[in-house]
Amino acid sequence: MNVTQAFVQLWHTTGLYSFFNSGFMTGGFGNALMIVVCLFLLYLAIKKGFEPLLLVPIAFGGLLANIPFAGISEPDGFLGVIYTFGIKTGLFPLLIFIGVGAMTDFGPMIANPKTALLGGAAQIGIFGTLLGALLLTKYFDAGFNMQDAASIGIIGGADGPTAIFLTTKLSPGLLGAVAVAAYSYMALVPIIQPPIMRALTTDAERQIVMEQLRPVSKLEKLLFPLVLLGLCILLLPDATPLVGSIAMGNLFRECGVVERLSKTAQNELINIVTILLGLSVGSRLQAERFLQGRTLLIITLGLIAFSMGTAGGVLMAKLMNRFIKHKINPLIGSAGVSAVPMAARVSHNVGLEYNKQNYLLMHAMGPNVAGVIGSAVAAGVLLALCKP
Repeated sequence: MNVTQAFVQLWHTTGLYSFFNSGFMTGGFGNALMIVVCLFLLYLAIKKGFEPLLLVPIAFGGLLANIPFAGISEPDGFLGVIYTFGIKTGLFPLLIFIGVGAMTDFGPMIANPKTALLGGAAQIGIFGTLLGALLLTKYFDAGFNMQDAASIGIIGGADGPTAIFLTTKLSPGLLGAVAVAAYSYMALVPIIQPPIMRALTTDAERQIVMEQLRPVSKLEKLLFPLVLLGLCILLLPDATPLVGSIAMGNLFRECGVVERLSKTAQNELINIVTILLGLSVGSRLQAERFLQGRTLLIITLGLIAFSMGTAGGVLMAKLMNRFIKHKINPLIGSAGVSAVPMAARVSHNVGLEYNKQNYLLMHAMGPNVAGVIGSAVAAGVLLALCKP
């Protein structure tokens, strides 16, 4: 091989060559486009503060996945190995839920149990989109079976771990698209939810001041995860892996005798798994996988599901206000999706725009944590009904 041939061969292995000499879907321009998308996600995370703990590793994983010729997302590549180990097996979601349980104070929901209805109403996005996916298949030949539709619908819960867990069981072929959609919408809650919240409420409703929550006893908090697990065992065993992980993590938090385990679950465990899970999800942003009609349709249906869930919580609060004495600010209904605690913060921030003295954060945490449980229960129902 002469010097010219060596330089030509080297040129053919560069990213520049790939960007300008490959097809849209097979690399080249597609990779460059996805790199721009990932850089935009990094901008949202770093500059705008949109769920940076999720968006930074996801976006960086996407950058790595779109490096031409690197093979990082292949089964034996760096990201491919992590993806196979933690996502395909469903391990990462369960570890995340242990951490979520350890970090979550269920006190606001226990203090005001009726807010759990808002978390339940927000799950309408899951089942509504499931039906929508089936109708698309019936009338437009979208190609989704019942298992696919259930996996797409669960995106509406805005709960990445639950979406991954259910999809690994029902429709592994959709795992990449579902994971990307679920985590993207979790991170983009501050962009997606406020317009829906404003459209469905009046100025007067947004300014409703809610009563202070009652104190919740230590015994109530201690019994809650045990009662939750007991109900799951009796009524919906298929949801036990998710609900059991939340319950165990929350018991670590509330029992007061395993502080080291509680702190580990809240910090080291969930931080390590978040990095690995984010990189794994980002690896599915590879142009060859992402820039396909089926994937983009799934992401669009996921957005509809998430929007329906947000609207469902708000509308339920408006309905409840017709029958209860102490009014609920409908803005907290949007927190019924289980993007904890971002959805609750969005409810609080939108409320402050209309009443500077209205502090909705703790009230919004009630439906927010109910949404975590609700999406896990919904996954259990879908798993029980749609097992292959």
